Amino acid sequence: MLKQTLQHPPLLSAVAAAGHGARILLADGNFPISTAVNQAAQVVYLNLRRGLLTVSDVLQPLTETIAVEAAALMQSPDGSPVAAHADYRDILGPDVPFQLVERFTFYDATRAPDVAVAVMTGDERLCANLLLTVGLP
Repeated sequence: MLKQTLQHPPLLSAVAAAGHGARILLADGNFPISTAVNQAAQVVYLNLRRGLLTVSDVLQPLTETIAVEAAALMQSPDGSPVAAHADYRDILGPDVPFQLVERFTFYDATRAPDVAVAVMTGDERLCANLLLTVGLP
């Protein structure tokens, strides 16, 4: 039995295959996963129902499993603050640089060949999408 918090076998496998510099998308329940993700990325579906699980729920154990080098946050269309972003900053801490990215530019980034994993959550928060760059241990 694994001692670490992250226990989901498909997610563990996908993350293990993503090396330094690869990116991992944690997508909210509104994200167009079938059209806005690198087609070679391994997709892990954790959206059992609306509201379960959130991106924050997935991020916490993920940070105990991988080093995060950087994070890109999806900006809201009207530029207003996104409540979920404060959660991500708290979980990732002050050493991870954050970049706020316009929505359609964010979609372009998630289609890039370096996106190795896409995790679909049931997060109902708008623009709660997060794109992580895997760092070195």
